[in-house]
Amino acid sequence: MITIDGGSGHWLESLFRLAVVILELSGTATILTGAALATATFLRQACRGLYAEAYRPFRSTLGRSILLGLEFLVAGDIVKSLVINPTLNDLVVLAGLVFVRTFLSISLGVEINGHWPWENTRMERARLDAATDR
Repeated sequence: MITIDGGSGHWLESLFRLAVVILELSGTATILTGAALATATFLRQACRGLYAEAYRPFRSTLGRSILLGLEFLVAGDIVKSLVINPTLNDLVVLAGLVFVRTFLSISLGVEINGHWPWENTRMERARLDAATDR
């Protein structure tokens, strides 16, 4: 039975544990679904002889699904590490996941877009300057 009147608070901990499981399942499902869709699209195009044209979109789609899945996994680890059971080991795992996610985000962004993420502002400014000079 759920009690809010100064009970032991087990229902709240159970709610957070459920949230962690949902976030972790969502992250895993996102990665697996994205990988399956990217692979299916790649194979369909490769069978038509469009291997070279299919490769970059495959890597881009796969990379984006990995990044989105990692977002869910990091969110689950944040809830677990900070709310449920904040141990030093959990915080180290969380820091590692955040580092990996940041590194992947930057490297995949460079690979997909062809430039560093912080170059967006400079490139946009140059594009606007070129448009106003016309």
